[in-house]
Amino acid sequence: MSHSSAIILSCSGTKLTDDEKRFFASANPLGFILFARNCEDHDQIRKLNHDLRDCVGWDCPILIDQEGGRVQRLKPPVWQQYMPANACNTSDEAAGVARFIGHDLAELNIDVNCAPVMDLLLEETHNVIGDRAFSDNPDDIFEKAYAVCNAYLECGVTPVAKHIPGHGRATSDSHLELPVVDTPLEELEQTDFLPFQKLGQSNIVHQVWGMVAHIKYPALSALPATISKEAIEYIRGTMNIDQFLIADDISMKALEEYGNLADRARKTLESGCDTTLYCSGLLTEMESIMADIPAMSDQSFERYERSRIRRRSAA
Repeated sequence: MSHSSAIILSCSGTKLTDDEKRFFASANPLGFILFARNCEDHDQIRKLNHDLRDCVGWDCPILIDQEGGRVQRLKPPVWQQYMPANACNTSDEAAGVARFIGHDLAELNIDVNCAPVMDLLLEETHNVIGDRAFSDNPDDIFEKAYAVCNAYLECGVTPVAKHIPGHGRATSDSHLELPVVDTPLEELEQTDFLPFQKLGQSNIVHQVWGMVAHIKYPALSALPATISKEAIEYIRGTMNIDQFLIADDISMKALEEYGNLADRARKTLESGCDTTLYCSGLLTEMESIMADIPAMSDQSFERYERSRIRRRSAA
């Protein structure tokens, strides 16, 4: 593949329109993300994924949010309803759930799952995270998340650890407004940041993507982490997390005051994120965004390539 555009796009329905096919072929995004609006049954999803990849001419990554619990794009009765992260009492249980989900995704040729959530579950944690988080213990979160990531990798699915560097202390929903986590850096380093830092020191970090949160941490920067060079440098430098980083959805209202969609997309890439994410599936919006999206940098491409050396199960 040549260097793709540094963005992951989305489509409007269960099959591509002719206009979407033409647009995706010219836009050449890194990949695509699916939502419930795109998912009907097994054959339909496999056909959609084939057509998406056909647009860009290579076996590009196709993402989904299939955590279990409330955040599950593949829903009953076609797919099983899985328990949320907070209901998993042990690492083995968490890995077992991930293995079932991983097999579901592999059958559909979906090869990136936006999970696990590695945020702390605290008293003040907004319900947008809630039971999606494993626990309030950073060590417990890392151990369960590490087991989950390994389970996905065994299925040939790339995990995405979220939301770096930690959404747990946010008392508002970044889909609706910009959360501000005004906690001293020393405390963050010993709590919220710790699970991600431990993952960064693990043997699988290069195979796991990281999703950066639209949250402002004044201890790091005056800007939200996704558009802050200081925050991304801190994640890559001080936290030593040298993984493929994707900015959370630029459609979210947390970034509303930082420009239009094209401005936001550009700023997430200028900050040091490897790619950015657009989830609303509106062709007119995607056309405006793509006017200013560069190709992935050589360094980002190297991180991407390194992440795709996956381990498949013997089965």
